[in-house]
Amino acid sequence: MSVMASSLAARPTAVPAGLRPLRLLGSGVAGALEALPSSAIDARLGLPAGSVEKRSGVRVRGVETRRSAAELGAAAAREALAAAALELADVDLLMAASATMDQAMPCNAALIHHELGPAARGLPAFDVGASCLGFLVALDTAAALIAAGRYRRVLIVASDIASCGLDWSHLEASAIFGDGAAAFIVDGGNCATTVPAGLLAAAFATYSEGAHFCEIRGGGSRYHPSRIDEPFAPLARFRMDGQAVFRLAARHLGDFIDALLARAGLQRGAIDLVVPHQASRHGLDFLRRLLRLPAARIVDIFATHGNQVAASLPSALHAAHAGGRLQAGMNVLLIGTGAGVSLGGLVLRS
Repeated sequence: MSVMASSLAARPTAVPAGLRPLRLLGSGVAGALEALPSSAIDARLGLPAGSVEKRSGVRVRGVETRRSAAELGAAAAREALAAAALELADVDLLMAASATMDQAMPCNAALIHHELGPAARGLPAFDVGASCLGFLVALDTAAALIAAGRYRRVLIVASDIASCGLDWSHLEASAIFGDGAAAFIVDGGNCATTVPAGLLAAAFATYSEGAHFCEIRGGGSRYHPSRIDEPFAPLARFRMDGQAVFRLAARHLGDFIDALLARAGLQRGAIDLVVPHQASRHGLDFLRRLLRLPAARIVDIFATHGNQVAASLPSALHAAHAGGRLQAGMNVLLIGTGAGVSLGGLVLRS
């Protein structure tokens, strides 16, 4: 995604101390084939019209019943490549940052790689797993690998299908989620000739007292069918104590953001754009109040996408670019929470 020029590009072009060069070359998204409006959930559950939208904050979300997460991810990757005017041969690494797995093995990156076809032959591919924070961890990892000279250009794909694992009798843990994929291609840019773009700061923190607040217990060895004396199907359903997750994250988020911005050498008012993980309506409203920034500076696609898990934040970042809100020279805060309970944030100079 070659960011568009703007008046912000007039800022000094000296490379900030500690900046890790990172340029967003192209982005793409892939939505689910079926749109599920909240009104349809009202009808399915026999609720008064408007109930689900009022409780969840989601008007419509995508639900994928035909394609795999790998197919969605490959579609988003192709769109990102086209946007960057690149071929797969121009990419040195594929990183999958999905939160939901197509299957226990192999990793989603290998399955996305397979969907991309013969052109991907030999391209290294691996997963970065961090729940809803997967894209942030992948972006931070890509910046480090590029700075180390290990890779030149990286394709990051986050693709999630959450809908198949939801318990629709529990709206708090179901009505907010949607399916989708987003992909970005990044490289180190050329700070000698362009507005310096890169990663100013990154931070992550985990508070594992909340490890079981948000989970799918089945799918690994702990609750494998050969090791349990209970039905497996309920263990494959997503379950969440949303209020507990919110309370734990909210307790630490303000100090976390302040420390991240201090590391970047910025005050809150210097942030031009905030791209949050689209966790929940309650969470987004809390973040806006916490930062005391105008709504125009915060990317909010929640009502029309829901929480797309790890694909959520890069989908919002893509929307910011497509809508002309992400421009050269901006200070951009990427911030989110994930199962664990974990916090993550990056400050980018676009």
